[in-house]
Amino acid sequence: MSSEPPWIWWTAAALVAGLLLLALAVWRKGRPFAAGDLFRASRISRGNRLFPTQVLITPTTVVQYTPRWIGRHEESIHMAHIASVKINTGLVLSDVLIETSGGASPIRCHGHRKRDAMAMKTLIEQHQNAYYQATARPSTTQLSPVGPDLPSR
Repeated sequence: MSSEPPWIWWTAAALVAGLLLLALAVWRKGRPFAAGDLFRASRISRGNRLFPTQVLITPTTVVQYTPRWIGRHEESIHMAHIASVKINTGLVLSDVLIETSGGASPIRCHGHRKRDAMAMKTLIEQHQNAYYQATARPSTTQLSPVGPDLPSR
């Protein structure tokens, strides 16, 4: 039998179990929240140590997702409402600022790799071009002002 009291072993086991649960919670919160063009901020940047911010870019929307201990913060902007994308590059990482046309608060993303920041901007511009080209196409069908179910005047 060992000379240490049994409570030391129980305390050490509880401490290890608590640390494992904490690591599991941080890992689960840091997983990608959606499939697609997803960009995750670096953990070495400010505000992203435990739960890095993620930016999802779809053909219609830009979503910023930030996990928290309890819940999450999620903000989205439709492609039609994006006014500009600004990139502030540092020595290693870049900050991305996505401004809206309505004057609402912009999406600020800190700590992305430079190539990810450039890819985000390029992807947004491509999706915007495709969106505006699709809405600018003339209609191929002509609708008559008087339909078959409407009485003529």
